[in-house]
Amino acid sequence: MANMLPSLMQAVALIAGAPDEVASAQAPAPEAAPAPEAVELPAQGQSIDGRRRPGAQAELPAPIIQNNVGAVAPPPPEAFNSDEFPVPDRWRLAKALCPDKGFIGIQNVCHSRWDPYHQNFLKGDRPIAKDKIPSWLPIHGDDWFFILSGISDTIVEPRNFPTPASRQIVERPQQNGVFGRGESLVAAQTFIGSVALIKGSTAYKPPDIEYRLTLAFNVNYVNVQERRVLNVEPSKKTHRTDQFVGVQELFIDKHLGNKSDHYDFDSLRIGIQPFQADFRGFLFNDNQLGIRLFGNRDNNRFQYNLAAIWRLEKDTNSGLNDVTTMPRDDFVLFGNMFLQDFPIAGMTSLVSATANINRENDIKVDDNGFPIVPVLLGDLKPRKYEAYYLGYSVDGRLNRFNLSASVYGLLGRDSHNLFTARESKVRGFFGAAELSYDIDWMRFKLSGLYASGDKKPYNNTETGFDAIFENPVFAGADTSYWIRQSIPFAGGGRVVNVSQRNGLLNDLRSSKDQGQSNFNNPGTILAGVGADLDVLPQLRISPQLNRLWFATTETLKALRVEDSIPKSIGWDLSTAIVYRPAMVQNAVFRLSGAVLDPGKGFKDLFTNSKGQKRYYSVLFNAILTF
Repeated sequence: MANMLPSLMQAVALIAGAPDEVASAQAPAPEAAPAPEAVELPAQGQSIDGRRRPGAQAELPAPIIQNNVGAVAPPPPEAFNSDEFPVPDRWRLAKALCPDKGFIGIQNVCHSRWDPYHQNFLKGDRPIAKDKIPSWLPIHGDDWFFILSGISDTIVEPRNFPTPASRQIVERPQQNGVFGRGESLVAAQTFIGSVALIKGSTAYKPPDIEYRLTLAFNVNYVNVQERRVLNVEPSKKTHRTDQFVGVQELFIDKHLGNKSDHYDFDSLRIGIQPFQADFRGFLFNDNQLGIRLFGNRDNNRFQYNLAAIWRLEKDTNSGLNDVTTMPRDDFVLFGNMFLQDFPIAGMTSLVSATANINRENDIKVDDNGFPIVPVLLGDLKPRKYEAYYLGYSVDGRLNRFNLSASVYGLLGRDSHNLFTARESKVRGFFGAAELSYDIDWMRFKLSGLYASGDKKPYNNTETGFDAIFENPVFAGADTSYWIRQSIPFAGGGRVVNVSQRNGLLNDLRSSKDQGQSNFNNPGTILAGVGADLDVLPQLRISPQLNRLWFATTETLKALRVEDSIPKSIGWDLSTAIVYRPAMVQNAVFRLSGAVLDPGKGFKDLFTNSKGQKRYYSVLFNAILTF
């Protein structure tokens, strides 16, 4: 019992937390621990093995010098294969891999330079290499593009129309009557070549500057059945072959600057260039000499054009620009504004103001010897005029419908009325609309047009509407018989047409290309229905049926000295077949046919002794583009 007492007291002390000195007084003293070894620290500027102090550079070992007498030196770096190809610019990155066509990514660039369907230097897909630019050219930098294009336009057109027979000579003996045989054949071949130099990549922004030249060479053959149809001299034959070279474009386009980060811009174009006053070409659609300031705003939602045009003379038989003669005393000033998504989303509105100031107060004869200014109506006196057109057009989608419409109001002054020989006011109205609806591959169209006529030719107000230079894409366009053919006005004037070739309006002009506008005319009314049927991606069939009237026949009655001439012109039925074998516009073939079934008004004006009850027009057209 006495031997166990010290151990028990130690246990109680540990459990009760007795002071250290009590515990130590009763516990045996432990053995002393050995003293730690001294660590030798590195001297100043040295580092511990395996560690590197930031900013301290260890001393490099001495270089190994190998003296191998007669050894071969290693090859330079350029002797080894590399994945890098030196190219002059970023546009030729893929082209540098040609002619190896094994890479799928370059199959669209490794093609012949004459292939227009893929990337092509001649089509402006790659810029001109700087080392290939002649020093005498006014182009500098590495972003100049060259664009070459060529068009072959072939036309073969058999047709017939009311043909006046000359009172002085006829083709066949013992022939009499006002009208002769109306069959004729037109064949024309036009080659159009265009070159352009453009500075700046135009995929995202307008070009900085552009130079463009377009020439057209036309050779045409015409065969008719009567004398004095092709030439004023009756000794000339009834067939003719003619050729002409016209300058259709020759301009400089200068980018004046960007107005926003989205490339809203202003540009100035000077020279022979295309002008179009509205969406469908009702008022003015031609390539003419002029100056044009144009641009856009608000992310291209708003566009504007301001232009002044000095009209060039046209070649009589080809209709191309003739720059070898002095431009006409005929001037056009116009300004227009486009606003997208107005008045509703999907529609584009166009507001325009156009002035035509004509000062051709002299006598002019065309290349075939026929007088064209003044028009040979009334007292045959020269005239000059000013015509002002205020217009509004809209084009776009209206829910499921497509709508394209234009209206024009005409104001002006004519120095010489054809009927009164006095100065007259000019007032007229024009309206046209086409509404269409799409069902899968079919589009069905309704067309309507009204151009006012002169109801009172002997007063001092001329109310017939006439355009400046119409070239309408409307109601079948040049597939239609009435739009495609010019109809001579026999018995009321000389060298005068009721309507013009590639025109809608019954304006009694001598020539659309070279004559003056005439506001003493019967006007035009048209109602039509048609369709565009995309039977195949390569094939489209477009039937069109139009009903035509004169708006009024008062001018016709005065000129023909008749009491009554009905307004009905007749039914115009046409169909066009358009074939694109490659499903692109580089090769387009068109075959169309049209028949005019005359109404009472047409029969009254053009009744002939040949018993022709209907008139026809067939058109084959092949357009090849590079």
